[in-house]
Amino acid sequence: MKDLWQVLTRQRDYRLVLSAGLVSLTGDWILRTGLAFHVYVLTGSTLASGGLLLASFLPPVLLGSLAGVFVDRWDRRRTMIVTNLLHAIVLLPLLLVHDESAIWLIYLVILGQSCLQQFFRPAEQSLVPSLVESRQLLTANALNSQTSDIARLIGAAVGGMLAATGGIALLALVDAATYVVAMALLLGVRHRPERLKVERAGGVRPAVLKMKAEWVEGIRICLSGPAMRLVFVFGVVTGVGEGVMSTLFAPFVSAELGGDGTAYGLITSSQAVGGIIGGLVAAALGSRFRAAMMWGVGAVAFGLIDLAIFLYPLFWDGLWPAFAGMILVGLPGAFLVAGAMTVIQRLTDDASRGRVFGALFAAEGLAVLVGISAAGVLGDVVGIIPVLVVQGLGFFVGGIVILSRLRILAPERDVVELAA
Repeated sequence: MKDLWQVLTRQRDYRLVLSAGLVSLTGDWILRTGLAFHVYVLTGSTLASGGLLLASFLPPVLLGSLAGVFVDRWDRRRTMIVTNLLHAIVLLPLLLVHDESAIWLIYLVILGQSCLQQFFRPAEQSLVPSLVESRQLLTANALNSQTSDIARLIGAAVGGMLAATGGIALLALVDAATYVVAMALLLGVRHRPERLKVERAGGVRPAVLKMKAEWVEGIRICLSGPAMRLVFVFGVVTGVGEGVMSTLFAPFVSAELGGDGTAYGLITSSQAVGGIIGGLVAAALGSRFRAAMMWGVGAVAFGLIDLAIFLYPLFWDGLWPAFAGMILVGLPGAFLVAGAMTVIQRLTDDASRGRVFGALFAAEGLAVLVGISAAGVLGDVVGIIPVLVVQGLGFFVGGIVILSRLRILAPERDVVELAA
């Protein structure tokens, strides 16, 4: 608890970044929830609703890796400020959407926001290690993971309310306001990390070739050495599982559990409750455990609880085990995210961290798309439960592998700090 208290009270710049992330993520959930409702109301088409997912998933695959090159070249604080400003501007076309004929504007806005996010996420994850002491990094990452769950709980509820009362225009204005607030918080960050000077290449062609070389270097780092290869493979395997989960969990609740839309929404959101608790626990224990250990244990427990959720309908009728399981899975989920993020940050140096995160996010985005496509086909052919079981096994086996390779995943300074 001491490190948790110190990070929140003494690390002013980190506190501002954390608050900015919470505000903007809440706005994202408000918009995401409200638009999902309105697109279906305007079109009456599930295919049109699926287009929102496609518009948000394509940029990580197509742009994520390249965006990391720019993140390593630019000041990361300034990158986050500018992307927040652009986010607010990009939302303005939603004010012109009044009927189905303007639905393309919604897709364009979601596409633009997702493109901007490919610059913001690597910049944020690369900036955090410079805002806290090294021994506090795991605690900081645990708090970061918790903000997404808090934002999900608040934003989803507010988004549903605004969608029912104010329409798309109100959703856009509220989300834009959250980005402006987040930008103001980031402007208060005083820390200016020393950035490596980027050698300017004369002419367009040499500049393009240099950027290509830096982009390839980021991918090479992700695939070089047993530690980074393990990180990369884990992200791809679990990314496929997340795609499967996002596609088949609603049919699972309906067909296997007998739940309705309300039950699905409540079961899904209940994971955020566990995530908030888990984030606090992980933050409090951050200085006592190796990051790789927390990652591995979190992945194993996450997989086991998911397997229990998916398999219990074969032996037991009722919805309450699903509610309990989704709350419980939030705890190891927080451990998994905080531990994995800390390991990646410690395995990379500041000069290349943006490219590494960009490449990892791109690979995970592609894996999610593969999982979504595969689940859509295999769910009908093999069955919902067998395909979902593969998702749980991916996390469980991945966690076992992580725990078996702790020595290669923990840099020397991680072990020294824990022993101190």
